[in-house]
Amino acid sequence: MATIYPVDISGPAASPAEPMVHRLSFADLHDALRRGWEDFKAVPSHAILLCVIYPALGLALARFVLGYSVLPLLFPLAAGFALIGPFAALGLYELSRRREAGEDISAWHAFDVMRSPSFGAMLGLGVLLLAVFVVWIATAQAIYVAAFGYAPAAAIPDFATQVLTTPEGWTLILMGCGVGLLFAILALCVSVVSFPMMLDRHAGIAEAIATSLRVTARNPLQIGAWGLIVAALLVLGSLPAFLGLAVVIPLLGHATWHLYRKAVEPSAMTPRIRPSRRIRRSAADFPATLLQWKPRNDS
Repeated sequence: MATIYPVDISGPAASPAEPMVHRLSFADLHDALRRGWEDFKAVPSHAILLCVIYPALGLALARFVLGYSVLPLLFPLAAGFALIGPFAALGLYELSRRREAGEDISAWHAFDVMRSPSFGAMLGLGVLLLAVFVVWIATAQAIYVAAFGYAPAAAIPDFATQVLTTPEGWTLILMGCGVGLLFAILALCVSVVSFPMMLDRHAGIAEAIATSLRVTARNPLQIGAWGLIVAALLVLGSLPAFLGLAVVIPLLGHATWHLYRKAVEPSAMTPRIRPSRRIRRSAADFPATLLQWKPRNDS
C-alpha cells in the first residue's frame, strides 16, 4: 500500500537529501528541444503572449542606441539577455509542468508561478542574475574604453569598419568575446536547472544553485553543448530585428524544463502550487485553436 506524504504548501519545503543528478547524453539535449517544440506547438499563443516583450525590448534598445555614444554596448546588451533569460522564462516552465502533468492549460496559468512558495527565492536568484548582467555591461564598457578611449562611437567614422579592420577593433572583439564567455559560463552553471527546480520542488536558492553546479560538474560536455545551442538559437532569433526571439525564447524555456527533468531525479514528495479557485480564460487562448497541431504522445 502506497504511503501518502502530507505536503505543506505554505512555504518552501526542505529536502531531506540532495537530489540525485543524472548523466546526460547528447541525445537528451535533442529530445529536450523536441519536447520543448511540442510544448510550444501546444500553447503557441500563450508563449508568444509571454515573450512578445522580449523582442519588443530588443527593438526599442536597437532604436535607442543607434547613432549614440552607447552604440558599442548594443552587442553586449543583446548578448546579455541570455544571462537573465532563465528568469524571464518562469511562466513557460509552469506551462510545461502543467502539460506534462496532464493539467488544464490557459494563458493565466503561466502566472501561477507567482503563487509558488519559492517565488521569493526565484526573485532572489533573478536579482543575482540581473547583477551579473549589470557587471557584464560595465565590463564591456571598460573593454571598449581600453581599446578606443573615451571618444563617443558616433564620432568615429564607419564604426563597424573600425571594429573589423583595426588592431583596436580586433582587441575589442577578442577581449569582449572572451570575457563575455566567462560571464555566460557563470550564468549557465548557476541557472541551468535552478529555476525549474525551485518551481518543481520549492527549493531555496542555495539548494537550487548547488544542484545546477552538480549537474554541470557531472555533465560538462553536455552542458557546454547546451550553452552553445542556446547561444546559436539566440543569435538566429536576434537577426531579423529580434523578432525571432518570440519563438526562440519560448522554445528554450520549455526545453529547459525538460532538460531539468532529464538531469534531476524526480522527488517522491514534490509539493505542488495551490490550485486557483476558478479557471480564467483569456483572449490569448483563441489563436491556439486556429493552429491545429496534432498532439504527440511521448513515452
